[in-house]
Amino acid sequence: MSSGAMWRSCLCLRDGWRRLLNRPSGGPTASVGKGANIPFPFRAYAPPAERKRFYQNVTITQGEGGFEINLDHRKLKTPQAKLFTVPSEALAIAVATEWDSQQDTIKFYTMHLTTLCNTSLDNPTQRNKDQLIRAAVKFLDTDTIWYGVEIGSSTSIMGPSIPARTREVLVSHLASYNMWALQGIEFVVTQLKSVMLTLGLMDLRLTVEQAVLLSRLEEEYQIQKWGHVEWAHDYELRELRARTAAGTLFVHLCSESTTVKHKLLQE
Repeated sequence: MSSGAMWRSCLCLRDGWRRLLNRPSGGPTASVGKGANIPFPFRAYAPPAERKRFYQNVTITQGEGGFEINLDHRKLKTPQAKLFTVPSEALAIAVATEWDSQQDTIKFYTMHLTTLCNTSLDNPTQRNKDQLIRAAVKFLDTDTIWYGVEIGSSTSIMGPSIPARTREVLVSHLASYNMWALQGIEFVVTQLKSVMLTLGLMDLRLTVEQAVLLSRLEEEYQIQKWGHVEWAHDYELRELRARTAAGTLFVHLCSESTTVKHKLLQE
């Protein structure tokens, strides 16, 4: 590719990013009690949406179905108008922190934990546990990172064949997670395009930064060869780290027994 053609491609990419970031708000909505509807992209591929912050305080209450999030005196609901409840207090605190950290403008596309909770509660694609596991395992055939598993060798561009036993062990391991955790695992696998890197994160063998770097080896090679585009590559890297970190935290908060100790503040 000539330098002129590469520069024109970069300009097209830049304009595409600008159109994406300036796209009008829209998409599915999440209602909060009796308040106005809130544009809410409960799937990662939904277009960005923003809204002026309409609440002052974020609190947590425990109900029959789990822990609820309250925006002032209105209970948070999902895009399908279900009561927003999460199974653990630690996850509720993490979600409440997302809402409380929003400034004058609520940027829904930055609230990945809320997004994952909505997906778990509404299950918009109506997938069961086996389907979630299959969706994650399908990346095994193109995974370029391996550890602790048996694989064959290959000289083909299609990659090595995966022994049936290896696939069975992986499926069995994933089946040990609950539905909420599997939603998070499938989300992280989709971000990193790697089952092995995702499992490395879940087993605390890798940090988010290490997993993201390994998932981008081919892209990093291309950047070194053709050059770095700040407004595109840096934005993409930060977004990938944020989504991966949120998904990893979500899995741990959904699959581990957590206890929150409340401290009494005394003057």
